[in-house]
Amino acid sequence: MNQPTPAIVAQGAVRRLPRAALLLLCIAYVLPGFLGREPWKSEDMAAFGYMAQLAGGGADWLAPRLAGLPPKVDALLPYWLGAWAMQWAPAWMAADFAARIPFGLLLALTLVATWYASYYLARSPEAQPVAFAFGGEALPPDYARAMADGGLLAFIACLGLAQLSHETTPALAQLCFTALTFFAFAALPNRTLVPVISAVLGLTGLALSGAPTIAALLGSGSAVIYWLDRSPAPTAPRNKALRAGGIALLSLAVALLASWLDLWRWRIELPQPSWAEWRSLGRLLLWFTWPAWPLALWTLWRWRHHLLQGGVPGHHLTLPLWFAAVALGTTLTTASADRSLLLALPALAALAAFALPTLKRSVAALIDWFTLIFFSGWAFTIWVVWIALQTGWPSQPAANMARLAPGFEPSFSLLPFVIAAAATLAWAWLVRWRVGRHRAAIWKSLVLPAGGAALCWLLFMTLLLPPLDFARSYASLVRHSMTLLQQPGCVAAHGLSRGEIAAFQFHGRLDIRPVSPEANCPWLIVNRDALTTLPETVDLANWRWHGSAQHATDRDEAVLIYKRVAPAPR
Repeated sequence: MNQPTPAIVAQGAVRRLPRAALLLLCIAYVLPGFLGREPWKSEDMAAFGYMAQLAGGGADWLAPRLAGLPPKVDALLPYWLGAWAMQWAPAWMAADFAARIPFGLLLALTLVATWYASYYLARSPEAQPVAFAFGGEALPPDYARAMADGGLLAFIACLGLAQLSHETTPALAQLCFTALTFFAFAALPNRTLVPVISAVLGLTGLALSGAPTIAALLGSGSAVIYWLDRSPAPTAPRNKALRAGGIALLSLAVALLASWLDLWRWRIELPQPSWAEWRSLGRLLLWFTWPAWPLALWTLWRWRHHLLQGGVPGHHLTLPLWFAAVALGTTLTTASADRSLLLALPALAALAAFALPTLKRSVAALIDWFTLIFFSGWAFTIWVVWIALQTGWPSQPAANMARLAPGFEPSFSLLPFVIAAAATLAWAWLVRWRVGRHRAAIWKSLVLPAGGAALCWLLFMTLLLPPLDFARSYASLVRHSMTLLQQPGCVAAHGLSRGEIAAFQFHGRLDIRPVSPEANCPWLIVNRDALTTLPETVDLANWRWHGSAQHATDRDEAVLIYKRVAPAPR
Protein backbone atom coordinates (compact mmCIF):
# COMPACT_ATOMS: atom_id res chain seq x y z
CA MET A 1 0.00 0.00 0.00
CA ASN A 2 1.42 3.38 -1.00
CA GLN A 3 1.82 5.77 1.90
CA PRO A 4 0.87 9.44 1.33
CA THR A 5 3.81 11.76 0.81
CA PRO A 6 4.68 13.80 3.92
CA ALA A 7 5.29 16.92 1.82
CA ILE A 8 2.37 19.36 1.96
CA VAL A 9 3.46 22.34 -0.08
CA ALA A 10 1.34 25.13 -1.56
CA GLN A 11 2.32 26.99 -4.71
CA GLY A 12 3.06 30.09 -2.65
CA ALA A 13 5.78 28.24 -0.73
CA VAL A 14 7.90 27.49 -3.79
CA ARG A 15 8.60 31.00 -4.92
CA ARG A 16 11.89 31.40 -6.64
CA LEU A 17 15.02 32.38 -4.76
CA PRO A 18 16.32 35.42 -6.70
CA ARG A 19 18.95 34.14 -9.13
CA ALA A 20 21.15 37.21 -8.67
CA ALA A 21 21.23 36.68 -4.90
CA LEU A 22 22.03 32.97 -5.29
CA LEU A 23 24.77 33.73 -7.81
CA LEU A 24 26.35 36.37 -5.54
CA LEU A 25 26.26 33.93 -2.63
CA CYS A 26 28.08 31.30 -4.70
CA ILE A 27 30.68 33.82 -5.90
CA ALA A 28 31.23 35.05 -2.35
CA TYR A 29 31.82 31.47 -1.27
CA VAL A 30 33.96 30.23 -4.16
CA LEU A 31 36.41 33.06 -4.82
CA PRO A 32 37.76 33.70 -1.28
CA GLY A 33 40.37 31.09 -0.55
CA PHE A 34 41.57 30.88 -4.14
CA LEU A 35 42.72 34.50 -4.37
CA GLY A 36 45.59 36.28 -2.68
CA ARG A 37 47.11 33.49 -0.63
CA GLU A 38 50.13 31.22 -0.70
CA PRO A 39 50.01 27.40 -0.71
CA TRP A 40 49.12 26.18 2.77
CA LYS A 41 50.59 23.31 4.71
CA SER A 42 50.59 20.48 4.38
CA GLU A 43 48.41 18.73 1.75
CA ASP A 44 47.84 21.91 -0.25
CA MET A 45 51.57 22.58 -0.53
CA ALA A 46 52.40 18.94 -1.25
CA ALA A 47 49.88 18.71 -4.09
CA PHE A 48 51.25 21.93 -5.59
CA GLY A 49 54.74 20.44 -5.41
CA TYR A 50 53.71 17.50 -7.59
CA MET A 51 52.01 19.86 -10.06
CA ALA A 52 55.14 22.00 -10.27
CA GLN A 53 57.29 18.93 -10.91
CA LEU A 54 55.04 17.83 -13.77
CA ALA A 55 54.84 21.33 -15.23
CA GLY A 56 58.62 21.65 -15.17
CA GLY A 57 59.22 18.27 -16.76
CA GLY A 58 60.81 16.82 -13.65
CA ALA A 59 58.42 13.89 -13.19
CA ASP A 60 56.66 11.15 -15.13
CA TRP A 61 53.05 12.12 -15.88
CA LEU A 62 51.87 8.58 -15.05
CA ALA A 63 54.01 8.30 -11.91
CA PRO A 64 54.52 11.72 -10.27
CA ARG A 65 57.39 11.97 -7.81
CA LEU A 66 58.58 14.64 -5.41
CA ALA A 67 62.21 14.11 -4.34
CA GLY A 68 61.65 10.44 -5.05
CA LEU A 69 58.43 10.22 -2.99
CA PRO A 70 55.10 9.17 -4.57
CA PRO A 71 51.94 11.07 -3.62
CA LYS A 72 50.06 10.04 -0.49
CA VAL A 73 46.94 9.81 -2.66
CA ASP A 74 47.44 7.76 -5.83
CA ALA A 75 45.86 10.38 -8.05
CA LEU A 76 46.77 11.62 -11.50
CA LEU A 77 44.12 13.97 -12.83
CA PRO A 78 44.30 16.64 -10.06
CA TYR A 79 48.06 16.98 -10.57
CA TRP A 80 47.59 17.07 -14.35
CA LEU A 81 45.05 19.89 -14.06
CA GLY A 82 47.35 22.03 -11.93
CA ALA A 83 50.36 21.32 -14.14
CA TRP A 84 48.47 22.13 -17.34
CA ALA A 85 47.24 25.38 -15.81
CA MET A 86 50.81 26.37 -14.93
CA GLN A 87 52.06 25.51 -18.41
CA TRP A 88 49.29 27.45 -20.14
CA ALA A 89 49.35 30.46 -17.79
CA PRO A 90 50.97 33.70 -18.99
CA ALA A 91 54.45 34.47 -17.71
CA TRP A 92 53.26 37.26 -15.39
CA MET A 93 50.91 34.95 -13.46
CA ALA A 94 52.21 33.33 -10.26
CA ALA A 95 52.51 29.56 -10.58
CA ASP A 96 50.57 28.81 -7.38
CA PHE A 97 47.68 31.05 -8.47
CA ALA A 98 47.60 29.43 -11.91
CA ALA A 99 47.40 26.00 -10.28
CA ARG A 100 44.37 27.10 -8.25
CA ILE A 101 42.32 28.22 -11.28
CA PRO A 102 41.09 24.74 -12.35
CA PHE A 103 40.28 23.90 -8.74
CA GLY A 104 38.14 27.01 -8.42
CA LEU A 105 36.27 25.83 -11.51
CA LEU A 106 35.91 22.37 -9.94
CA LEU A 107 34.27 23.91 -6.86
CA ALA A 108 31.92 25.96 -9.05
CA LEU A 109 31.01 22.80 -11.00
CA THR A 110 30.36 21.04 -7.68
CA LEU A 111 27.81 23.69 -6.71
CA VAL A 112 26.09 23.44 -10.10
CA ALA A 113 25.99 19.62 -9.97
CA THR A 114 24.58 19.64 -6.43
CA TRP A 115 21.80 22.04 -7.46
CA TYR A 116 20.79 20.00 -10.50
CA ALA A 117 21.02 16.70 -8.63
CA SER A 118 18.60 18.04 -6.00
CA TYR A 119 16.37 19.39 -8.77
CA TYR A 120 16.01 16.11 -10.63
CA LEU A 121 15.56 14.12 -7.42
CA ALA A 122 12.66 16.43 -6.55
CA ARG A 123 11.16 15.89 -10.01
CA SER A 124 10.61 12.18 -9.38
CA PRO A 125 6.93 11.24 -9.02
CA GLU A 126 7.44 9.80 -5.51
CA ALA A 127 8.87 13.11 -4.27
CA GLN A 128 5.89 15.26 -5.27
CA PRO A 129 3.82 16.97 -2.56
CA VAL A 130 0.27 16.02 -1.68
CA ALA A 131 -2.33 17.02 -4.27
CA PHE A 132 -4.96 19.32 -2.74
CA ALA A 133 -8.63 18.57 -3.20
CA PHE A 134 -9.33 21.93 -4.86
CA GLY A 135 -5.90 22.56 -6.38
CA GLY A 136 -3.23 24.99 -5.28
CA GLU A 137 -0.45 22.50 -4.57
CA ALA A 138 3.04 23.31 -5.80
CA LEU A 139 3.67 22.69 -9.48
CA PRO A 140 6.40 20.08 -10.11
CA PRO A 141 8.92 22.40 -11.83
CA ASP A 142 8.53 25.13 -9.21
CA TYR A 143 8.66 22.62 -6.38
CA ALA A 144 11.82 21.01 -7.77
CA ARG A 145 13.50 24.38 -8.24
CA ALA A 146 12.74 25.42 -4.67
CA MET A 147 14.04 22.10 -3.35
CA ALA A 148 17.20 22.50 -5.44
CA ASP A 149 17.73 25.95 -3.94
CA GLY A 150 17.38 24.38 -0.51
CA GLY A 151 19.82 21.60 -1.37
CA LEU A 152 22.46 24.06 -2.59
CA LEU A 153 22.00 26.24 0.50
CA ALA A 154 22.40 23.19 2.74
CA PHE A 155 25.59 22.24 0.88
CA ILE A 156 27.16 25.69 1.28
CA ALA A 157 26.14 25.78 4.94
CA CYS A 158 28.11 22.62 5.83
CA LEU A 159 30.91 23.71 8.14
CA GLY A 160 33.43 21.16 6.91
CA LEU A 161 33.21 22.27 3.29
CA ALA A 162 34.98 25.64 3.59
CA GLN A 163 38.68 24.89 3.91
CA LEU A 164 38.97 21.54 2.11
CA SER A 165 36.98 22.78 -0.88
CA HIS A 166 39.43 25.65 -1.39
CA GLU A 167 42.64 23.60 -1.38
CA THR A 168 44.33 22.35 -4.56
CA THR A 169 44.26 18.71 -3.48
CA PRO A 170 42.76 15.48 -4.86
CA ALA A 171 40.04 15.81 -2.21
CA LEU A 172 38.40 18.69 -4.09
CA ALA A 173 38.62 16.81 -7.38
CA GLN A 174 37.01 13.77 -5.75
CA LEU A 175 34.25 15.98 -4.35
CA CYS A 176 33.55 17.50 -7.76
CA PHE A 177 33.44 14.16 -9.58
CA THR A 178 31.28 12.64 -6.84
CA ALA A 179 28.79 15.50 -7.23
CA LEU A 180 28.91 15.11 -11.03
CA THR A 181 28.21 11.37 -10.73
CA PHE A 182 25.42 12.09 -8.25
CA PHE A 183 23.80 14.49 -10.70
CA ALA A 184 24.18 12.01 -13.57
CA PHE A 185 22.36 9.19 -11.80
CA ALA A 186 19.73 11.56 -10.35
CA ALA A 187 18.89 13.00 -13.77
CA LEU A 188 19.05 9.74 -15.74
CA PRO A 189 15.28 9.04 -15.66
CA ASN A 190 14.58 12.52 -17.06
CA ARG A 191 17.45 13.10 -19.47
CA THR A 192 19.87 10.96 -21.45
CA LEU A 193 22.77 12.69 -23.16
CA VAL A 194 23.96 15.09 -20.44
CA PRO A 195 23.63 12.51 -17.62
CA VAL A 196 25.54 9.91 -19.65
CA ILE A 197 28.36 12.35 -20.36
CA SER A 198 28.38 13.41 -16.72
CA ALA A 199 28.48 9.80 -15.54
CA VAL A 200 31.46 9.04 -17.79
CA LEU A 201 33.30 12.16 -16.59
CA GLY A 202 32.35 11.63 -12.96
CA LEU A 203 33.32 7.97 -12.58
CA THR A 204 36.45 8.33 -14.71
CA GLY A 205 37.45 11.47 -12.83
CA LEU A 206 36.98 9.70 -9.49
CA ALA A 207 39.20 6.83 -10.59
CA LEU A 208 41.88 9.21 -11.86
CA SER A 209 41.66 11.29 -8.67
CA GLY A 210 42.67 8.46 -6.39
CA ALA A 211 39.26 6.97 -5.61
CA PRO A 212 38.67 4.03 -8.00
CA THR A 213 37.10 1.98 -5.21
CA ILE A 214 34.57 4.71 -4.48
CA ALA A 215 33.83 5.00 -8.20
CA ALA A 216 33.21 1.25 -8.42
CA LEU A 217 30.97 1.27 -5.32
CA LEU A 218 28.93 4.27 -6.46
CA GLY A 219 28.48 2.85 -9.96
CA SER A 220 27.65 -0.73 -8.97
CA GLY A 221 25.34 0.36 -6.16
CA SER A 222 23.48 2.76 -8.42
CA ALA A 223 23.10 -0.01 -11.02
CA VAL A 224 21.46 -2.21 -8.37
CA ILE A 225 19.18 0.64 -7.33
CA TYR A 226 17.95 1.10 -10.88
CA TRP A 227 17.62 -2.63 -11.38
CA LEU A 228 15.26 -2.74 -8.39
CA ASP A 229 13.09 -0.07 -10.00
CA ARG A 230 9.46 -1.13 -9.66
CA SER A 231 7.88 1.65 -11.66
CA PRO A 232 4.45 0.73 -13.03
CA ALA A 233 5.13 2.60 -16.29
CA PRO A 234 4.86 0.39 -19.42
CA THR A 235 8.44 1.11 -20.47
CA ALA A 236 9.85 0.58 -16.99
CA PRO A 237 11.32 -2.94 -17.53
CA ARG A 238 13.16 -1.87 -20.67
CA ASN A 239 14.36 1.40 -19.10
CA LYS A 240 15.34 -0.45 -15.95
CA ALA A 241 17.53 -2.87 -17.85
CA LEU A 242 19.09 -0.13 -19.99
CA ARG A 243 19.93 2.11 -17.05
CA ALA A 244 21.21 -0.65 -14.80
CA GLY A 245 23.15 -2.35 -17.57
CA GLY A 246 24.66 0.90 -18.84
CA ILE A 247 25.79 1.96 -15.36
CA ALA A 248 27.25 -1.50 -14.68
CA LEU A 249 29.19 -1.50 -17.97
CA LEU A 250 30.49 2.00 -17.32
CA SER A 251 31.62 0.99 -13.82
CA LEU A 252 33.40 -2.04 -15.24
CA ALA A 253 35.15 0.10 -17.86
CA VAL A 254 36.33 2.55 -15.20
CA ALA A 255 37.59 -0.32 -13.06
CA LEU A 256 39.56 -1.68 -16.03
CA LEU A 257 41.03 1.77 -16.67
CA ALA A 258 42.14 2.01 -13.03
CA SER A 259 43.74 -1.43 -13.32
CA TRP A 260 45.56 -0.49 -16.52
CA LEU A 261 46.97 2.64 -14.85
CA ASP A 262 47.75 0.70 -11.65
CA LEU A 263 45.60 2.99 -9.50
CA TRP A 264 44.16 0.36 -7.18
CA ARG A 265 45.48 0.77 -3.65
CA TRP A 266 44.00 -0.69 -0.49
CA ARG A 267 44.69 1.45 2.56
CA ILE A 268 41.98 0.28 4.93
CA GLU A 269 42.52 1.42 8.52
CA LEU A 270 39.74 0.34 10.85
CA PRO A 271 39.07 2.57 13.86
CA GLN A 272 40.86 1.56 17.03
CA PRO A 273 38.58 0.08 19.71
CA SER A 274 39.11 3.06 22.00
CA TRP A 275 36.67 5.60 23.34
CA ALA A 276 38.98 8.49 22.37
CA GLU A 277 39.04 7.58 18.68
CA TRP A 278 35.31 6.94 18.44
CA ARG A 279 34.64 10.22 20.25
CA SER A 280 36.90 12.00 17.77
CA LEU A 281 35.02 10.45 14.84
CA GLY A 282 31.72 11.37 16.44
CA ARG A 283 32.76 15.00 16.84
CA LEU A 284 33.92 15.09 13.24
CA LEU A 285 30.57 13.78 12.02
CA LEU A 286 28.67 16.26 14.18
CA TRP A 287 30.40 19.49 13.20
CA PHE A 288 31.71 18.66 9.72
CA THR A 289 28.29 17.94 8.20
CA TRP A 290 26.30 20.47 10.25
CA PRO A 291 23.52 21.49 9.53
CA ALA A 292 22.87 18.88 6.82
CA TRP A 293 23.00 15.77 9.03
CA PRO A 294 20.07 16.53 11.40
CA LEU A 295 17.91 17.54 8.45
CA ALA A 296 18.93 14.40 6.55
CA LEU A 297 17.98 12.23 9.52
CA TRP A 298 14.63 14.03 9.74
CA THR A 299 14.09 13.35 6.03
CA LEU A 300 14.71 9.63 6.49
CA TRP A 301 12.28 9.55 9.39
CA ARG A 302 9.46 11.47 7.72
CA TRP A 303 9.90 9.70 4.36
CA ARG A 304 10.60 6.25 5.83
CA HIS A 305 7.48 4.71 4.25
CA HIS A 306 8.74 5.68 0.78
CA LEU A 307 12.20 4.18 0.88
CA LEU A 308 11.16 0.89 -0.73
CA GLN A 309 8.02 1.88 -2.58
CA GLY A 310 7.27 1.62 -6.27
CA GLY A 311 8.63 3.92 -8.89
CA VAL A 312 12.33 4.54 -8.79
CA PRO A 313 13.00 3.80 -5.11
CA GLY A 314 16.42 5.41 -5.08
CA HIS A 315 15.58 8.37 -7.23
CA HIS A 316 14.90 10.77 -4.39
CA LEU A 317 15.84 8.81 -1.25
CA THR A 318 17.80 5.62 -1.86
CA LEU A 319 20.22 7.18 -4.33
CA PRO A 320 21.48 9.98 -2.04
CA LEU A 321 21.37 7.54 0.86
CA TRP A 322 23.73 5.19 -1.01
CA PHE A 323 26.13 7.99 -1.92
CA ALA A 324 26.21 9.17 1.68
CA ALA A 325 26.65 5.63 3.02
CA VAL A 326 29.66 4.98 0.75
CA ALA A 327 31.35 8.19 1.91
CA LEU A 328 30.57 7.47 5.58
CA GLY A 329 31.93 3.94 5.24
CA THR A 330 35.11 5.34 3.68
CA THR A 331 35.38 7.83 6.54
CA LEU A 332 35.41 5.00 9.07
CA THR A 333 37.97 2.89 7.22
CA THR A 334 40.58 5.40 6.02
CA ALA A 335 43.17 7.58 7.74
CA SER A 336 42.00 10.87 6.17
CA ALA A 337 38.52 10.84 7.71
CA ASP A 338 37.70 14.49 7.00
CA ARG A 339 38.62 14.29 3.31
CA SER A 340 36.57 11.12 2.92
CA LEU A 341 33.60 12.64 4.73
CA LEU A 342 33.75 15.57 2.32
CA LEU A 343 32.32 13.29 -0.40
CA ALA A 344 29.12 12.76 1.58
CA LEU A 345 28.12 16.44 1.55
CA PRO A 346 26.31 16.64 -1.84
CA ALA A 347 24.11 13.64 -1.00
CA LEU A 348 23.48 14.81 2.57
CA ALA A 349 22.53 18.25 1.27
CA ALA A 350 20.02 16.71 -1.14
CA LEU A 351 18.54 14.62 1.66
CA ALA A 352 18.41 17.71 3.87
CA ALA A 353 16.35 19.52 1.25
CA PHE A 354 13.57 16.94 1.53
CA ALA A 355 13.21 17.80 5.22
CA LEU A 356 12.20 21.37 4.42
CA PRO A 357 8.55 20.69 3.41
CA THR A 358 8.02 18.75 6.65
CA LEU A 359 9.64 21.08 9.19
CA LYS A 360 7.44 22.57 11.88
CA ARG A 361 7.50 26.31 12.35
CA SER A 362 9.07 25.99 15.80
CA VAL A 363 11.95 23.88 14.41
CA ALA A 364 12.57 26.38 11.61
CA ALA A 365 12.62 29.21 14.17
CA LEU A 366 15.12 27.27 16.30
CA ILE A 367 17.42 26.84 13.30
CA ASP A 368 17.17 30.55 12.53
CA TRP A 369 17.96 31.73 16.04
CA PHE A 370 20.83 29.30 16.54
CA THR A 371 22.32 30.27 13.18
CA LEU A 372 21.88 33.96 13.84
CA ILE A 373 23.67 33.79 17.19
CA PHE A 374 26.41 31.42 15.99
CA PHE A 375 27.47 33.20 12.81
CA SER A 376 26.89 36.73 14.11
CA GLY A 377 29.10 35.85 17.07
CA TRP A 378 31.85 34.57 14.78
CA ALA A 379 31.60 37.61 12.51
CA PHE A 380 31.81 39.93 15.51
CA THR A 381 34.87 38.05 16.82
CA ILE A 382 36.64 38.28 13.45
CA TRP A 383 36.05 42.03 13.30
CA VAL A 384 37.30 42.50 16.87
CA VAL A 385 40.48 40.52 16.12
CA TRP A 386 41.07 42.56 12.94
CA ILE A 387 40.59 45.85 14.79
CA ALA A 388 42.98 44.65 17.50
CA LEU A 389 45.59 43.80 14.86
CA GLN A 390 45.27 47.22 13.25
CA THR A 391 45.06 49.41 16.37
CA GLY A 392 46.27 47.32 19.33
CA TRP A 393 42.85 47.68 20.99
CA PRO A 394 41.24 45.69 22.54
CA SER A 395 44.53 44.74 24.16
CA GLN A 396 43.74 41.12 24.97
CA PRO A 397 42.97 39.97 21.38
CA ALA A 398 46.03 41.90 20.19
CA ALA A 399 48.20 40.14 22.78
CA ASN A 400 46.74 36.76 21.83
CA MET A 401 47.52 37.30 18.16
CA ALA A 402 51.05 38.48 18.98
CA ARG A 403 51.57 35.28 20.96
CA LEU A 404 50.06 33.01 18.28
CA ALA A 405 51.86 34.68 15.35
CA PRO A 406 55.15 36.10 16.66
CA GLY A 407 56.86 38.24 14.09
CA PHE A 408 53.73 39.00 12.06
CA GLU A 409 53.45 42.64 11.00
CA PRO A 410 49.85 43.68 10.26
CA SER A 411 49.03 46.12 7.49
CA PHE A 412 45.87 47.77 6.21
CA SER A 413 44.47 46.88 2.78
CA LEU A 414 41.53 48.88 1.49
CA LEU A 415 39.99 46.37 -0.93
CA PRO A 416 39.67 43.46 1.56
CA PHE A 417 38.21 45.90 4.10
CA VAL A 418 35.59 47.17 1.63
CA ILE A 419 34.62 43.62 0.62
CA ALA A 420 34.35 42.49 4.26
CA ALA A 421 32.28 45.55 5.19
CA ALA A 422 29.93 45.00 2.25
CA ALA A 423 29.51 41.33 3.18
CA THR A 424 28.71 42.27 6.78
CA LEU A 425 26.09 44.77 5.66
CA ALA A 426 24.61 42.14 3.37
CA TRP A 427 24.39 39.77 6.36
CA ALA A 428 22.57 42.43 8.37
CA TRP A 429 20.11 42.91 5.52
CA LEU A 430 19.61 39.15 5.22
CA VAL A 431 18.86 38.86 8.94
CA ARG A 432 16.39 41.74 8.70
CA TRP A 433 14.70 40.08 5.71
CA ARG A 434 14.49 36.72 7.47
CA VAL A 435 12.90 38.06 10.66
CA GLY A 436 10.56 40.34 8.72
CA ARG A 437 7.18 39.49 7.32
CA HIS A 438 7.34 37.90 3.90
CA ARG A 439 5.72 35.10 2.01
CA ALA A 440 6.75 31.64 3.14
CA ALA A 441 9.34 29.79 1.07
CA ILE A 442 10.45 26.25 1.85
CA TRP A 443 14.12 27.20 1.42
CA LYS A 444 13.94 30.07 3.94
CA SER A 445 15.24 27.96 6.87
CA LEU A 446 18.57 27.45 5.12
CA VAL A 447 19.16 31.03 4.02
CA LEU A 448 20.80 32.09 7.28
CA PRO A 449 22.98 28.96 7.64
CA ALA A 450 24.31 29.31 4.08
CA GLY A 451 24.67 33.08 4.30
CA GLY A 452 26.41 32.86 7.68
CA ALA A 453 28.86 30.20 6.46
CA ALA A 454 29.70 32.28 3.38
CA LEU A 455 30.04 35.45 5.48
CA CYS A 456 32.46 33.95 8.00
CA TRP A 457 34.54 32.27 5.30
CA LEU A 458 34.75 35.55 3.38
CA LEU A 459 35.73 37.49 6.52
CA PHE A 460 38.44 34.96 7.30
CA MET A 461 39.78 35.18 3.75
CA THR A 462 39.79 39.01 3.65
CA LEU A 463 40.32 40.51 7.10
CA LEU A 464 42.36 37.66 8.59
CA LEU A 465 44.03 36.33 5.45
CA PRO A 466 47.47 37.92 6.18
CA PRO A 467 47.85 36.30 9.64
CA LEU A 468 46.34 33.05 8.34
CA ASP A 469 48.81 33.03 5.46
CA PHE A 470 51.63 33.75 7.89
CA ALA A 471 50.58 30.84 10.12
CA ARG A 472 49.58 28.28 7.51
CA SER A 473 52.33 28.88 4.96
CA TYR A 474 55.77 27.30 5.05
CA ALA A 475 57.32 30.62 4.01
CA SER A 476 58.67 31.51 7.46
CA LEU A 477 60.32 28.10 7.89
CA VAL A 478 61.98 28.36 4.47
CA ARG A 479 63.01 31.95 5.05
CA HIS A 480 64.72 31.12 8.35
CA SER A 481 66.43 28.12 6.75
CA MET A 482 67.74 30.13 3.80
CA THR A 483 69.62 32.46 6.15
CA LEU A 484 71.76 29.45 7.14
CA LEU A 485 72.43 28.12 3.66
CA GLN A 486 75.22 29.70 1.66
CA GLN A 487 75.28 28.94 -2.06
CA PRO A 488 73.27 25.78 -1.44
CA GLY A 489 73.36 24.16 -4.89
CA CYS A 490 71.58 20.87 -4.32
CA VAL A 491 70.30 19.99 -0.86
CA ALA A 492 69.76 16.47 0.48
CA ALA A 493 66.70 15.92 2.63
CA HIS A 494 65.94 13.40 5.35
CA GLY A 495 62.57 13.00 7.04
CA LEU A 496 60.97 16.04 5.40
CA SER A 497 57.28 15.77 4.66
CA ARG A 498 56.05 16.15 1.12
CA GLY A 499 54.73 19.59 1.97
CA GLU A 500 58.10 20.69 3.38
CA ILE A 501 59.94 19.41 0.32
CA ALA A 502 57.57 21.28 -1.99
CA ALA A 503 57.92 24.43 0.14
CA PHE A 504 61.73 24.42 -0.05
CA GLN A 505 61.50 23.93 -3.80
CA PHE A 506 58.90 26.67 -4.28
CA HIS A 507 59.84 29.33 -1.71
CA GLY A 508 63.57 28.62 -1.59
CA ARG A 509 64.13 27.55 -5.22
CA LEU A 510 66.22 24.67 -3.85
CA ASP A 511 67.10 21.49 -5.66
CA ILE A 512 65.90 18.97 -3.06
CA ARG A 513 67.14 15.40 -3.49
CA PRO A 514 66.52 12.28 -1.40
CA VAL A 515 69.36 11.53 0.98
CA SER A 516 71.40 8.35 0.63
CA PRO A 517 74.75 7.02 1.88
CA GLU A 518 76.23 8.33 -1.36
CA ALA A 519 74.59 11.74 -1.13
CA ASN A 520 76.75 14.25 -2.96
CA CYS A 521 75.06 17.50 -1.95
CA PRO A 522 76.92 20.07 0.18
CA TRP A 523 73.93 20.61 2.49
CA LEU A 524 71.54 18.36 4.35
CA ILE A 525 68.15 19.35 5.79
CA VAL A 526 66.70 17.03 8.43
CA ASN A 527 63.27 17.13 10.01
CA ARG A 528 63.78 17.33 13.76
CA ASP A 529 61.40 14.43 14.37
CA ALA A 530 63.50 12.19 12.08
CA LEU A 531 66.82 12.90 13.76
CA THR A 532 67.00 9.50 15.46
CA THR A 533 66.95 7.67 12.12
CA LEU A 534 69.57 9.90 10.48
CA PRO A 535 72.61 7.70 11.41
CA GLU A 536 70.98 4.81 9.58
CA THR A 537 71.02 6.81 6.34
CA VAL A 538 74.24 8.87 6.33
CA ASP A 539 77.65 8.80 7.94
CA LEU A 540 77.47 11.67 10.41
CA ALA A 541 81.28 11.88 10.44
CA ASN A 542 80.98 13.53 7.03
CA TRP A 543 78.53 16.20 8.24
CA ARG A 544 78.65 19.06 10.75
CA TRP A 545 75.60 20.60 12.36
CA HIS A 546 75.25 24.13 11.02
CA GLY A 547 72.07 25.44 12.59
CA SER A 548 68.36 24.95 13.06
CA ALA A 549 65.21 26.74 11.93
CA GLN A 550 61.58 26.47 12.93
CA HIS A 551 58.24 27.72 11.75
CA ALA A 552 57.26 31.10 13.16
CA THR A 553 53.95 29.88 14.60
CA ASP A 554 54.51 26.13 15.03
CA ARG A 555 57.33 25.04 17.32
CA ASP A 556 56.83 21.42 16.29
CA GLU A 557 57.70 22.33 12.69
CA ALA A 558 61.51 22.53 12.81
CA VAL A 559 64.47 21.40 10.71
CA LEU A 560 68.17 20.91 11.36
CA ILE A 561 70.73 21.92 8.76
CA TYR A 562 74.03 20.10 8.26
CA LYS A 563 77.02 21.07 6.13
CA ARG A 564 79.27 18.52 4.49
CA VAL A 565 82.79 18.46 5.88
CA ALA A 566 84.14 15.54 3.85
CA PRO A 567 84.41 15.37 0.07
CA ALA A 568 81.38 13.91 -1.64
CA PRO A 569 81.83 10.26 -2.69
CA ARG A 570 82.33 9.65 -6.37
